[in-house]
Amino acid sequence: MSKTLFDKELLQRYDTTGPRYTSYPTAVQFSQQYGTDDYRRWVDDSNNDPIPTPLSLYFHIPFCDSICYYCGCSKVITRDQNKADSYVELLIKEIKLQGALFAEDRLVTQMHWGGGTPTFLEDSSIEKILSQARKSFNFSDDEGEYNIEVDPRTVDPSRVAHLHDMGFNRISFGVQDFNHEVQLAVHREQNTQQIIDNIKAARKHGFRSINLDLMYGLPHQNLQSFSETLDITIDAAPDRIAVYNYAHLPDMFKPQRRINEDDLPEAEQKLDILKLTIDKLQSSGYVYIGMDHFAKTNDDLVKAQNTGMLHRNFQGYSTHADCDTIAMGITAISSIGDNYSQNVRTIEDYENKLKQNEIPIYRGLELEADDVLRREIINQLLCHFVLDIKPLEEKWKFNFDHYFETIIPDLHTMENDGLLTLNEDRLEVTSSGRLLARNICMKFDRYLQEKTSKERFSRTI
Repeated sequence: MSKTLFDKELLQRYDTTGPRYTSYPTAVQFSQQYGTDDYRRWVDDSNNDPIPTPLSLYFHIPFCDSICYYCGCSKVITRDQNKADSYVELLIKEIKLQGALFAEDRLVTQMHWGGGTPTFLEDSSIEKILSQARKSFNFSDDEGEYNIEVDPRTVDPSRVAHLHDMGFNRISFGVQDFNHEVQLAVHREQNTQQIIDNIKAARKHGFRSINLDLMYGLPHQNLQSFSETLDITIDAAPDRIAVYNYAHLPDMFKPQRRINEDDLPEAEQKLDILKLTIDKLQSSGYVYIGMDHFAKTNDDLVKAQNTGMLHRNFQGYSTHADCDTIAMGITAISSIGDNYSQNVRTIEDYENKLKQNEIPIYRGLELEADDVLRREIINQLLCHFVLDIKPLEEKWKFNFDHYFETIIPDLHTMENDGLLTLNEDRLEVTSSGRLLARNICMKFDRYLQEKTSKERFSRTI
C-alpha cells in the first residue's frame, strides 16, 4: 500500500465530529428494550451455525489508583484492593454464566483485557480470572491472541515476564507522552527508563506483539516536544503504535475539567503535530493502518490488511474478523451474530444482576439487514480503504447507486475534493483521503444522515 499523504487544507475543510465506528450502528442506538432473553436467543442461534464460530473474550477491569485528566473511559478510582477483590469474584461469576451458554466446540482464539487498568489487579487475581476462563471456555493456545493493556507504572520487567507466563502473548503500554511537563498537566507522571525496560522485557520474554499508545492534542504539547516523544518511541521499536487524538469534552468527562484549556495546542498546531507523526512513523518503517494506528510491515495487522482480513471491533483493529465477542465486566459490549449487547454501568447494578444469576445486560440492539449492509461497507472502508461494489451488489441483491442515491452527490463532492475515486465498480479512498475515512463512512451512516443520533462525538482529526 502506498504511503498516506497529509493534505492540511483538505483536513481543515472536513474538520468535524463523528463516530469512531468500533461498531455500526454505534452504541448511541442501543435500546433498553433489548434484554437477557434476546441475548440468549442469539447465542443459541450462533451455537447452531454449521461451522462453529470462534470466540473473542473481553474483560473490563475498571480500576485505576489515580485519575488521568484526559481519560474518558469507564473507570473506578481507588487504592483499595478489597474493592478489586470483590469485583473479581463478580467477574468470575459472570464468566461461569457466560461459559455455560456457549457450545464446547467454540474455540477462544482472541482475548483482550482493558480498563481502567487491568494491571491494577494483583497477579493472584489475574490468575484467578484466567483459571476460571479456561475452565469455562475452550482456549486455542497455539493460535490465540491474548492481549492485556498495561499502565507501565504498575509493572516492572519481572512482572512483565510473569504476565507472559500466565498466557498473555500481546501487550499494550499506555504512554501518551514522554514529556514530563505534559505528564504533569494530565496527572500521569511516569519514568521513561521504566517504560523502556518494560518494553525490552516484553521482547525478551517472547510477547508476539508490543503496542505503545500515544496521544496528541494534550496540554503543553508542541512540535519539538512531540518529536522527542516520537524519537523515543521509534527507538523503542514497538510492533504497533496507536496515536490518538485527544478529544476535549469536559461537559461529558468531568476529569477533563482539571485541564487548563489555555494550555491545549491550537487546532492548526494539532494538525502540524499529526503531520509530523505521520511523516516520522512512515519514514521509520511503520505502515498507516488507519484510524490512528501504525504497525511494522511484518506485523499481523499489516498482513491482515494486505490479504483483506482486517476487521474492526470494540477494541479497535483486529485480525480475527470471524469471532463472536463475549464482553464481561461493567459497561462491556458483546457482539454475537448480528446483535450487540452492553452490560450495566455500575458495580452495584452488576452485583445485583449476578446475585440473581442473570447475565448483567441492560441494553442492546438487534441489527436489521440495512444495518448489516452498512456495517460491512464501513468496515471495508476503515480497514482496506476500498469498496468493491459489484461483489457487494451480487451478495446483497441490490443496486448500489439506487440504494444510496441520496448520498451519491456527497460522494462525488468528496471525489472532486480528492478524498476518493468512485465508479460503477469501485470506491477507493485516496492516499490523501485516508485520514478522513471516518468522514466518508459517515455518509453511509443512516442514523447520522437521518439525524437520529444526537451523541456528541470526538473530532475526526
